[in-house]
Amino acid sequence: MAKVVHEIEIVSKLSESGFAALSLADKNAYLGTLGAKQRMDMILSDPDARRLAAAMQPQEFFWLLKEIGETDALGLLQVASAEQCVFILDMELWDGYTFSEEKACRWLSYFLEGGEPRIHELLKYLDFEFLHLLLSRELVVSGGVGDMSDDEERFDDYDQTLDGVFNLTYKNPKHSQVIGTFLSMLIKLDNPLYTALMEGIKGDVDLELEEQLQRFRTGRLEDLGFPPLDEALSIYARVNPASFELHDDKKLLRAAGECGALIPIPAREDTLLFRALALADSEPLLQELNYLVNSALVAEGGAFAEPEAMIGVLQRVCGYLNIALEQLSGGDEAKAAKILSGEELRRLFQLGYSTVLELKFAAGDTETVDYASGKLLAGLKSKRPRYYSGLDPDGIDGYREFKNLDDVQRAAGLLGQLRG
Repeated sequence: MAKVVHEIEIVSKLSESGFAALSLADKNAYLGTLGAKQRMDMILSDPDARRLAAAMQPQEFFWLLKEIGETDALGLLQVASAEQCVFILDMELWDGYTFSEEKACRWLSYFLEGGEPRIHELLKYLDFEFLHLLLSRELVVSGGVGDMSDDEERFDDYDQTLDGVFNLTYKNPKHSQVIGTFLSMLIKLDNPLYTALMEGIKGDVDLELEEQLQRFRTGRLEDLGFPPLDEALSIYARVNPASFELHDDKKLLRAAGECGALIPIPAREDTLLFRALALADSEPLLQELNYLVNSALVAEGGAFAEPEAMIGVLQRVCGYLNIALEQLSGGDEAKAAKILSGEELRRLFQLGYSTVLELKFAAGDTETVDYASGKLLAGLKSKRPRYYSGLDPDGIDGYREFKNLDDVQRAAGLLGQLRG
């Protein structure tokens, strides 16, 4: 979502005291001029740290955290709002439809560094089912309220009891300290919740718990402009580039919540896509682009784990859109802007993707012993075809996303030579 930026004159880099003297709006504007680490340091130095952090959309806060690195940004995490923390968990703890208790314990350990106040705030926002699922995978619970334990249970070995009622055995010794510390806080902060969780874990395991949590997560993310997984995967549907026709029937972006700002990238390259976006000058169009990027991120799943992967997804989306626009407009910026305004970006993405995918099919049965040609083929044969950057003028050995039709034509020409 575009932000209203208050203009402030910045003669030189502000000191912490100079920054503290600004209004909240001007502080936010100034923070936008800083690099990630400087931005974090300035926020944490300010008496209004929590308000400054809370002013960021959950997506924006998450991108900043990942750009700095989670272990280096623990101080920033402690001033995050509870909504921002829940968004982080929604992003980090799932691989497709699978919940990761390993990652859940790691992030729980980060939150525990904020002490009881941080946990007390989070407990108001965390789903009961989330706590139930995590703890049921980490604990065996015996005893209980009003329970008359038989001799076998009374003399069983267990690791700990926090209240003399429930006996706790840790399934994973590696996580026992984190889980034990959390439970010690929980029993003080919300004893009825602790009791309900222990009784639930002691009873039958709810096999539908993970599926239910996934539904809750999907609903929260839809409110922030992230589609369900099945919808996200559909952006990679193939079309036939040779018979592609413009529909010119764009519908308004559905009211699925705020899509957030695009993932920050070092610089927006001078491509037909960005020139056409500037010419179209449309806020709904930028929202649609955000939603498309969010769709690609959800489809990739693991892309949320690393900033480089997230930026790679953004570059892929922009590259495929740029390839489609170059094909359809012949490089005419005004025509490209009109196409963006009238055609669903999802269809343009599919055209660019399918154009690159044809290279993958052509490379499928092609072999070579030449190093550079081998690297080219390996990139094209990967799950999401990538361009061998050793073909660029600087000759850097590696891979990048396809950016334009020149990339497609160069790769196609080399493939033709290898096959011919």
